[in-house]
Amino acid sequence: MTDDTKLKTALSQAPIVPVITVNTLEDAAPMAEALAAGGLSVLEVTLRTEAGLGAIKAMKAAVPDILVGAGTVRTPDDVKAAIDAGSDFLVSPGATPKLVKAMLGSGVPALPGTATASEAMTRAEEGFSVLKLFPAVPVGGLALLKSLGAPLPHISFMPTGGISEATASDFLALPNVCAIGGSWIVSKDDVAAKNWAGIKTKAAAAVALGQET
Repeated sequence: MTDDTKLKTALSQAPIVPVITVNTLEDAAPMAEALAAGGLSVLEVTLRTEAGLGAIKAMKAAVPDILVGAGTVRTPDDVKAAIDAGSDFLVSPGATPKLVKAMLGSGVPALPGTATASEAMTRAEEGFSVLKLFPAVPVGGLALLKSLGAPLPHISFMPTGGISEATASDFLALPNVCAIGGSWIVSKDDVAAKNWAGIKTKAAAAVALGQET
């Protein structure tokens, strides 16, 4: 197990986590600055592009106080590379025995992906305290989380996948949801236009939305 107190504290203050795919490394620093200026303190950068690891380094250098995690972590090699890049936490779409072992030994908080009650129970037994529900809406969304709440009250989730600004508050209102992951805050169009002011505005709106619940 790892100490995830800092991450949980940050999520309680800004429970909407932007899930970001960075295609061009030069966008990383201004993007992080815009998100932080809007009040978001926890970011997830996916490892779906070649710029992912470099973006984590650049964001940490630009705004040292934010927590930047690596998403789409799929293998032990991904875990090592993410830690070497300075990741503050790890997020995976699912979990395999080798990945679980690497995440538990990484020294940073990790949110393994789950989609069923059995997977959630298994990850909790292994020592994970916060789990990613993925893909949240396709696997059952609000209905599934409500169903899991009563029999598994000790497990907290960060659902990601299919959640929009319009439905975010519904998810955050659930007692077993500590945060949500969302991609609407950093849109492809805003990044292409380098509309950092627009991203800052969306970040501030997300913070306000999180504080309403």
